[in-house]
Amino acid sequence: MPKKRKYISQKNDHKLQEIGRLILRFMNENSTKIYNYKQIADGIDYKNPRQRELVIQALHKLQASERIKETEKGKYIVNLNIKGTLTGIIDFNQSGNAYVNVEGLDDDIFIHSKNVKDALQGDKVLIVTYTYKGKKLEGSVLEVLERTRTEFVGTLQVVPHKDFGFVVCDKKTINTDIFIPKGKFGVAEDGDKVIVKMTEWKPGDKNPEGEIIQVLGAPGEHETEIHSILAEYGLPYEFPEEVERDADKIDRSISDEEVAKRWDMRGITTFTIDPKDAKDFDDALSIRKLENGNWEIGVHIADVSHYVVPGTILDDEAYQRATSVYLVDRVVPMLPEVLSNDVCSLRPHEDKFTFSAVFELNDNAEIKKQWFGRTVIHSDRRFTYEEAQERIETKQGDLQEEINVLDRLAKIMRAERIRKGAITFDRSEVRFNLDENNEPIGVYFKISKDSNHLIEEFMLLANKKVSEFISLNKKGDVTQNTFIYRVHDDPDPAKLESLRDFVSTFGYKMNLANTKKVAESLNKLLHDVKGKGEENMIETLAMRSMSKAVYSTEPIGHYGLGFEYYTHFTSPIRRYPDLIAHRLLQHYLDGGKSPNKADLEEKAKHCSSMERLAADAERDSIKFMQVKFMEKHLGETFNGVISGVAEFGFWVEIPENGAEGLIKLRDLVDDSYMFDAKTHAVYGMRHGKKYQLGDQVQIKVVKANLIQKQLDFKIVE
Repeated sequence: MPKKRKYISQKNDHKLQEIGRLILRFMNENSTKIYNYKQIADGIDYKNPRQRELVIQALHKLQASERIKETEKGKYIVNLNIKGTLTGIIDFNQSGNAYVNVEGLDDDIFIHSKNVKDALQGDKVLIVTYTYKGKKLEGSVLEVLERTRTEFVGTLQVVPHKDFGFVVCDKKTINTDIFIPKGKFGVAEDGDKVIVKMTEWKPGDKNPEGEIIQVLGAPGEHETEIHSILAEYGLPYEFPEEVERDADKIDRSISDEEVAKRWDMRGITTFTIDPKDAKDFDDALSIRKLENGNWEIGVHIADVSHYVVPGTILDDEAYQRATSVYLVDRVVPMLPEVLSNDVCSLRPHEDKFTFSAVFELNDNAEIKKQWFGRTVIHSDRRFTYEEAQERIETKQGDLQEEINVLDRLAKIMRAERIRKGAITFDRSEVRFNLDENNEPIGVYFKISKDSNHLIEEFMLLANKKVSEFISLNKKGDVTQNTFIYRVHDDPDPAKLESLRDFVSTFGYKMNLANTKKVAESLNKLLHDVKGKGEENMIETLAMRSMSKAVYSTEPIGHYGLGFEYYTHFTSPIRRYPDLIAHRLLQHYLDGGKSPNKADLEEKAKHCSSMERLAADAERDSIKFMQVKFMEKHLGETFNGVISGVAEFGFWVEIPENGAEGLIKLRDLVDDSYMFDAKTHAVYGMRHGKKYQLGDQVQIKVVKANLIQKQLDFKIVE
């Protein structure tokens, strides 16, 4: 009998722990609010008398462990000052150890793999901190406050002669396999690539439990892996039927009534310049010479806000997606195709509604007048970047005069921008030639030329001037108008110092005295390393010293561009923040009052988060295609450049095709190697041989793993 009582009390203890977890999750949603026990019980949906009794018991336990405190009888608040506890987002590395990023702390807290408890990548966790062996601050996960996701991509492995299996997740940062009991396989079979939903993780269990909700196909197959990438990042491939239906119903007529409300610019020379495979033409340029000798240049942007209205399911879907995703072999659009490639796309020889920024510029590219508002245009011609470049280089072909005027003005604006502190990272992007089966048959690099810079400069001008128009009045005073900005914080001073110290070993100098000097130094450094052996390494380190650009309602400026006010206005077909900017600009043009900042900040954060996911998915699709391309080159030897160094090995990039592979330290049998983070190098302990970031090495391709999207190389002596 005593044993049974112990079992019941242990089971009850687990139950109270689980209720305590629900309570903390609910209370942490608004950690400064005071709740009574009824509000808490309602908040976690524990409403009958027996359940409420358990809530009271769980509250006593939480109070006893100082996780919550009683402000007055029966009223509770989260205890944010529990000694040694912090809340943050957990980030795992490939070894199973993790770091927790805590807002307000400069350094992340290290969590050893044995102390991560049931946390998974990206979860919001409560940790207790301590100093391990008197050294650096470490932590242990006390509990998961909020799961970032419950669906994962992996491969089903059925245990032979048993009625259960495990899903082994694709991402190495997911630190556990998911147990699948009998009856939860769905139609999946052993070896299938699947999406699994985690249903529970019982206290004390080694693995979480889940059920298979979708079969993606056979691992390694092209369609399976591309859909796996989208599923991994929670990016929907298809639109719900009702969204497609709504899009199909949109009135696409160019009515006289609507035209009357706009500046009719259909008679002015107008054209688009885009990549050769583009279908969604966001922007067009118009140009005409005025009687006073100045140039009137219109930057015309698809008027998506005319068709996509707040409060509709079309707008809700666009907001959730927040961005189009450009994978190697396909685009996953933010808007249904009928809008992105047809109704809104500024196709040639069609009248289109646009939102425009029109500038009067003199021959020195100085702005004499500007105008913002809704327009209707008619594009005369669709140019590819290559066709526009040909007109710049040869001064031949239709509309060459207009393109060359725009090119000359763009070059003046670019030079002025750089003079004022803009930083010019001009890295080439890898692209693939695909056959009809989406097999990579060649690799090339997209390099920015004058035609690319032409479009870039006029888009930057529109983005900057729209932002200034809303943020400053005619006298130049700040308006305090709520707006969505594209911001880029100053670089991390510690990273800059580290970069300065490192490049000094190659004979380069950097002046970090102030923001302007830093920008000048970075531009000079990037110019001086061009064509040198260390170019790749120094460019990589310089980029890593930069902050990430994000969306925000706080206009802290854009460091990389050297702009005080900047927004995204020029791509509303593929970016939701641009759609927000259009709506706000029209709101202010109509004399509207400044809207609620908190609501917009939440949207800005969501858009930044979705942009990061899209970038990660795009990177994964490139890695997959590079591995696929290199499968044909197993056993071959290439010259490469060391592109990254870590404790367990270093990465080598093959310059001719951009493919990157790993060389594990354990495979270097000539010595025992040690990692030095300061010099970005590994050193042989006995013979002193060194492999450093930027070094040229010869490698052999030994393994191409399509599922892990990883290449393994071997050093060729």
